[in-house]
Amino acid sequence: MMKKYKLISTVLALGLCMPFGLFTTSCEDMLEEKPYDFISPGEIENSDGGADMWVIGVYNVLHTGMFIYGSFPRPLDYDCDYISGAVWQFSEFGSGNFQGGSAQCNALWTGMYSLINKANQAIAQIEGMTGPTEVHKKNCLGECYFLKAWAYFYLARAYGDIPVYSVSVNESGSYTDNPRIPVKQVYEEQIIPLLDKAKDMIYKNTDGAYVPGRVSAASAAGLLAKVYATMGAASTPASEQVTVKTGVPYVIQNINGVDTKIYTDPVATTFSKNVVAGYESFDPRICYENAYQLASDVIEGVYGNHELVAYDNLWTAIGKTSSEFLFSLQSLSGDSSFGTLFGLHYCGRLNNKGHVDNSLTVGMRKHWYLLFEEKDYRVDKGVLHCWIREGSDSSWGGGSYYPNFGKWKSMVDAKEPPFDNPEVTAGWRSDEGGSEQFFAYTTKYSQQISDQTLERMDANYPFLRYADVVLIKAEAANELNGPTQEAVDALNDVRSRSNATLKELDVFANKASLRSAILEERAMEFALEGDRRWDLIRWGIYLQAMNALGGMDEANNVKARQEKHLLFPIPTMEMLTNQAITSNNPGWN
Repeated sequence: MMKKYKLISTVLALGLCMPFGLFTTSCEDMLEEKPYDFISPGEIENSDGGADMWVIGVYNVLHTGMFIYGSFPRPLDYDCDYISGAVWQFSEFGSGNFQGGSAQCNALWTGMYSLINKANQAIAQIEGMTGPTEVHKKNCLGECYFLKAWAYFYLARAYGDIPVYSVSVNESGSYTDNPRIPVKQVYEEQIIPLLDKAKDMIYKNTDGAYVPGRVSAASAAGLLAKVYATMGAASTPASEQVTVKTGVPYVIQNINGVDTKIYTDPVATTFSKNVVAGYESFDPRICYENAYQLASDVIEGVYGNHELVAYDNLWTAIGKTSSEFLFSLQSLSGDSSFGTLFGLHYCGRLNNKGHVDNSLTVGMRKHWYLLFEEKDYRVDKGVLHCWIREGSDSSWGGGSYYPNFGKWKSMVDAKEPPFDNPEVTAGWRSDEGGSEQFFAYTTKYSQQISDQTLERMDANYPFLRYADVVLIKAEAANELNGPTQEAVDALNDVRSRSNATLKELDVFANKASLRSAILEERAMEFALEGDRRWDLIRWGIYLQAMNALGGMDEANNVKARQEKHLLFPIPTMEMLTNQAITSNNPGWN
């Protein structure tokens, strides 16, 4: 058994078997029949499966270049208004020091460029293959185009002007002289053409050859809709307004002679947006027309059959490869390369008593929680309402719960299940968010995990969901003609799935009010899925929303931001190596 596991791990590391849980059995069967731990290029180049193996090598960079050491998803999640947690966990990056010693945001640059380089290698190899059928070869090339476009999309949003590479570094022989290309060109010459080709090349999820867990035609069309929505929002005139529920997390009041923290409710605050630098020359109407058409095509089945999965199935192990997940990081429980570490921080590691014995240190703030009705599944079922921390709880016979208001407080007082736990002999404790140990911790990942006692878990991180496409349609319909019933219906499709009260068209007085409701819905639906920062950035309200917190959140993470924070700094090593880049992004040295 040990030898077999070693062989499987080695093959995975070589990119010859997909670490998606999907191919594990087939790999084991293959290895049982042919017990070797290396497959040479000569053995796979001209086989029909050779193209697949090169594509899988590109997917694997998501792990080897980004997630393996726990760098991700920090650059995607930690820098926004609604997320908080332990100060030591958020470190320099989460407090706005993007060039701190932990260099957490550098992984976005190095990881995405590693993926682009691997995709370029794969494209060159696949194009020369004669073994695969033309249909399968086209699908594999389409997947590579998608992955390149996806990487460039992140890079352009995070860094602005960036270098582009049409071939691998090995093929070009050049790495030290690659200038930055303007954002507009990156979109028009790389991201859009790549996705436009990919959506017509990749298998639909209804095709017999499609493998669940890999991207489909709808993944490319959906991502292209998101790209156009990003361009449309970023180029929308500065006179437009967006309302966000926000404010300082607490005020200090003198109660009986003692200065006491009083936690606040969020206040609807209206911001005038800024046009995002680099996006000024895009036509927002044309962008939203394209976003609307692409999102509509995905919803209407042009690119396969996709749906909003029932909430109770969505975040389960069997839901990982459902039609809602258009593109996700796939993972393997306990594996040193393909098990993920973010589950440790978002879900906590459990001991054999079911107590949290490590981390559980990243969650959502009270202001986010109060966006919801109590009956909304996304907080009723989607938030961890009680837990026991080994030591800090178990040492005194206590337990922890969240939130300290509403029905959950009433259930604690009445000792209703799950607060009738016989282990909790001394009572339950809570805090609305003033301690780094009490936040709205999501259950969306913990429900996927097969063994939460392990450090490396099999939680899948979603990069694009069908729900995103539905809300993009709502956004595009509103920006084009809103507020409209069509836009509200799309918004309600997502709300209905989560048992939220449906919205009525007549409550939206103008386009800005529905725009704000859709942006808020995105904050609710995609919490800890790497979208909030980019939504604030594209709508030109990132600085206003971050600084509305008054400098710090409940746990003393610094939330004050300056103009320089609109873009990540280019890594120092890139500045030293690439002679064509002579200056960093504004405000960074």
